[in-house]
Amino acid sequence: MTEPPQPPNQPPTPPGYGHLPGPPQPGYGYPQQGENPYAQQPPTQPMQPMPPMPHQPGPQQGHFPPPPGMPTAGMHQAGGAPQPPEKKTAVVIAAAVAGVLVLGTGGYFAFFNGGAEDPKKPVAQSSAPTDGKPSAEADKGDGSGNGSQGAEDLNAGRKQGEGKVLWLKTAKIDGPGMGVDSTGQWIVGDTVVKSVWKNLTAYGVTDGKEKWTLAFPTPICSVTKQTTAESKTVVMFKDGDGDSATCNQMKQVDLKAGKEGWTKEVPKEGLFDIMTSPTLGITGDTVAVSRSGTASAFKVSTGDKLFGSATAEGCKPDSYVADKGKMIAISTCYDDDLSSEVSDADPVTGKKTWTFKLPTKYKVGAVYSLDPLVLDIGNEEKKERAIVVLGPDGKQRATVSGEGRFATECTNGIFRSVEVCSTTAVDGNTLYMPTVAESGKANEIVAFDLGTGKAKWRTPAGDGRILTPLGAANGQLLAYRKAESDQGGEVVSIPAAGGTPTALLRNPSGAAAPIESSFYHPLIDYVDGRFFIGVTMLSAKGTDEKLLMVFGK
Repeated sequence: MTEPPQPPNQPPTPPGYGHLPGPPQPGYGYPQQGENPYAQQPPTQPMQPMPPMPHQPGPQQGHFPPPPGMPTAGMHQAGGAPQPPEKKTAVVIAAAVAGVLVLGTGGYFAFFNGGAEDPKKPVAQSSAPTDGKPSAEADKGDGSGNGSQGAEDLNAGRKQGEGKVLWLKTAKIDGPGMGVDSTGQWIVGDTVVKSVWKNLTAYGVTDGKEKWTLAFPTPICSVTKQTTAESKTVVMFKDGDGDSATCNQMKQVDLKAGKEGWTKEVPKEGLFDIMTSPTLGITGDTVAVSRSGTASAFKVSTGDKLFGSATAEGCKPDSYVADKGKMIAISTCYDDDLSSEVSDADPVTGKKTWTFKLPTKYKVGAVYSLDPLVLDIGNEEKKERAIVVLGPDGKQRATVSGEGRFATECTNGIFRSVEVCSTTAVDGNTLYMPTVAESGKANEIVAFDLGTGKAKWRTPAGDGRILTPLGAANGQLLAYRKAESDQGGEVVSIPAAGGTPTALLRNPSGAAAPIESSFYHPLIDYVDGRFFIGVTMLSAKGTDEKLLMVFGK
């Protein structure tokens, strides 16, 4: 396989480039509900994998168009079709050369993260009248079956050694025809905060009792998992309720106190600054707002603007990616080739100290980590992709390579900007990536040495299950083994050196398993021994839907 040309003053690129097909576009209806409104089952005819076809990498950061022939009927830019079944059977391309890392689309599967203007993920019915505020009480699963929505005892059939359902929150919304967004989920101290359409609501982690609610005047359209050290974040909402409303309003929220702070409109960076599906990122006291090829940064504490694309020197930033004390700029250079570069960015001034020039026609498709910096780059014309590791000076250290097709779920739909991936993990010198699960077969998590780019070990999920990284720290990877209809999920830990996974929490089988397994492309967190699984979209048809389920011992 031909190596891409090297940019000036860069070290030779190690072998390891692979092909990556683009994600299928959404076009499937909401999963049909059965008799249990909380346990939605996949359609009876699961999506079948398509035969291999040429890869279609994306022209812009964060988006890769669908392969030819992939269904697109029903996609709506402003509303969001839910996702097909969790079985990751999306089309992938076999490696042209043995040993090449191939990033599959299993993780994309028409699931797009982001604001209400993006195609959305499946559903979990939410509670409230038309204001979107969840109103159902929690069933603690204590054997009394006392859920206000008539939920059965969720711990019935629990086996020895299994944890229990602490509570299940349901909701009922009569909302827009395309459903409503529920992509915000934060665990702050003894509360878990969930966004639903026009509200943020906090619940006690132990009992699910509502602690506070903040109502927004219009739909929430962009959130970030990140917060400041004081548990403050920035949430974006639309400037109106109509279809032509723009996602350009920022509001600071104190998630610990349940108080709202300043509210400001994002000022335009120029005539072509279109506020479509902005992406947020926070580091320190800086929040970055990236959208459709334009980016700005503001102070979380005051909302004051710090810097933006219009004042940047040289190549213009399309995105500022922020995480854990670091920030980078991904920029387009308006030369004949519209080449791209990545540079560090001071979170206060935006100034850079180093620049990494991508080879001609290459773009950044995903960011796996900022420290160390791990980038997924691709060439649309040559139909090639690679994962490169940069040192603190911006020089290339290694290229990751290994056998397999990998589900990253890092791109976020048309117009979405790049952000740090949620289904990969990096700790120290190790990158953890899940492989695509063949239909009915188990996937595995592969650990890569970022110094050499080589695979260190592979851990299979076993028994046809699916493993997804939750995060990594202190020499341990945390992962979630997805529930089956007759078996609860598990939270496991795996040492950085590899070895047999250790179960930290086994969720109950029996009555709870069908509900847990029916969360499609959920938001998942494991904090202080409790496992949280929440929806990312609600159908809002005026019927009971599951919203958030919490497990513990």
